[in-house]
Amino acid sequence: MSTSAHSAARLVSKVPSRRQQYSASTKRALVEVAEELFTEHGYAATSLDAIVAGARVTKGALYHHFSGKQALFEAVFERVEADASAAIRQRVKAHDDAWEQATAGLQSFLEVVRRPTYRRIVIQEGPAALGYERFREREERSTFAEVTEIVRSVLAVGALGLDEEMVQTFSRIFFGAMSSAGESVSSSEDPDAASERVEVAIDYILAGLRGLIESRATLDPDPVD
Repeated sequence: MSTSAHSAARLVSKVPSRRQQYSASTKRALVEVAEELFTEHGYAATSLDAIVAGARVTKGALYHHFSGKQALFEAVFERVEADASAAIRQRVKAHDDAWEQATAGLQSFLEVVRRPTYRRIVIQEGPAALGYERFREREERSTFAEVTEIVRSVLAVGALGLDEEMVQTFSRIFFGAMSSAGESVSSSEDPDAASERVEVAIDYILAGLRGLIESRATLDPDPVD
């Protein structure tokens, strides 16, 4: 076979077949319908029958892609978290200054937690549907990773020379505070006002951290009494 024929064969092999396209379309439809129903009714109150009816597929098609309701919820959870991470990254990349990136990224995080889908899928339903350990594992792959990068960039400005364990400690504390703040915002009777209060608090925290870094204070993880 000639080189051109080999190239053509490789190109054809990379083009999804009609069956593969249909399979991908079916899976996407299931996730989209499940996301809508889980957001509106919650995990426990949403049946697989309702999902397959909404996606206009058979239950056999659902089980071809997912082992069950929890696996489908996990796919929805990952999609919602991926969208949230993308939104945060986009806001961060719009700035060059590390402090402006931190402010923009954390503001974006607060906007994300006010989205009905994120609030219901991730904050309200995630821990119970996935189990706490699996929930944290999935969360740390997305929004936690974004917060970690924000914290890492800010700490790097001060050239404090912190090791990875200390950076992770800062990140977990900050993420824990942001998650708690996010929950308070999402459950507030006035999310906008609650978000404004949290943003003011974050500004104070960042200002304090910036002052510490700019003063070149030493952060000793093992202080001696």
